[in-house]
Amino acid sequence: MLPPPPFFLRKSLLSEWAIRYARRAVNEKKFPFSAVVAGAGISGATVAARLAAAGLRVLVLEAKAHAGGNCYDCRDAGTGILVHKYGTHIFHTDDKRAWDFLSRFTAWHPYFHKVLAQIDGALVPVPFNLNSVRRVFPPVLAARIEEKLLERFGFGARATILELRGSADADLRLLGDYVYEKVFLHYTLKQWGKTPEEIDPAVTARVPIFASRDDGYFRDRYQAIPREGYTALIGNMLAHPNIELRLNTPWEAARACVPAGTPIFFTGAIDEFFGFKFGELPYRSVSFEFVEYAREYFQPVACVNYPCHFDFTRIGEYKHFLGEKSPKTVVSFEYPAAFERGKNERCYPIANAETAALYARYADEARRAFPQTRFLGRLGDYKYYDMDKAVLRALDAAEEFLRAF
Repeated sequence: MLPPPPFFLRKSLLSEWAIRYARRAVNEKKFPFSAVVAGAGISGATVAARLAAAGLRVLVLEAKAHAGGNCYDCRDAGTGILVHKYGTHIFHTDDKRAWDFLSRFTAWHPYFHKVLAQIDGALVPVPFNLNSVRRVFPPVLAARIEEKLLERFGFGARATILELRGSADADLRLLGDYVYEKVFLHYTLKQWGKTPEEIDPAVTARVPIFASRDDGYFRDRYQAIPREGYTALIGNMLAHPNIELRLNTPWEAARACVPAGTPIFFTGAIDEFFGFKFGELPYRSVSFEFVEYAREYFQPVACVNYPCHFDFTRIGEYKHFLGEKSPKTVVSFEYPAAFERGKNERCYPIANAETAALYARYADEARRAFPQTRFLGRLGDYKYYDMDKAVLRALDAAEEFLRAF
């Protein structure tokens, strides 16, 4: 066995004695696991659950004191409301495979997300739609824009900022420019610390405007919150007799104890795995200010964005997610910031040509030097995955491994 919990679980770094002990155990072929998963977020938990179900023993290492990664939620001490400690998370997908897999580990609370943005003194539905147009433009102009949207795209269709700003029609160009300025530009500057032109141009191109009155933020078939929360969902995924979870155990503290050639699924930062040898991949981070209010609700929906005002980007109110009842409420103010190692969390990979080239160098090095290690998740793949895409990526990695095992 690996060194027992008293010194392996509870210390961020292994002592020299512990490392020698672990290496001796490895040399004596006592390592009892078929694979190691670094990270107990949704990606790591998905891999571990799939491998364990196939009969393999899996060791899961997690640097934090809790499983769940950035999906972690817990009860607020003052109100009892279930809060998401790393920002609001809504599960949504059109993929039945992802839905069915997670449904093995949780019951669901149906939840259809709506987002409002504070624009020109009004709370406006986003993505922009026909209701939004009516909220921000004078009635005659709004009616004219609506008529042209329906004539050009058809009711229920999706247009983009790029299409509208390139239109020959002055009213549609006005709408495109308005949404770009009021909804997208300043929010992007706060969220990413860059202009839209400095990040992937495809991001701008995809910003939607809907010719409909559906205020829903997502259009996916499945939209829900785990009934007992994300921490309970991931806890159920890891609660298999073939899985051993070790918290407070960073990969760097444990890697000396893992035998060479052991299959590893690494969900941490790929540049950190290699000691930043080619340079550091940039991320945006977010800090959260949680505030309790002695009122039933603070805002009409779970998320209100502030694209043009204040230093925070949005306010999340958590009791909306599960329909929880309380005379008080708790909200979080989200303040984006540059990621700084040792000071805050990596949250969002920054997508542009320069970072893609840097990531490619690390991916090539991984294939060459560590063929038994699979990198995945937002940090391992350096991709801005939604939860369902992270689950599907992890399932594919696990299935590929099982086919070759």
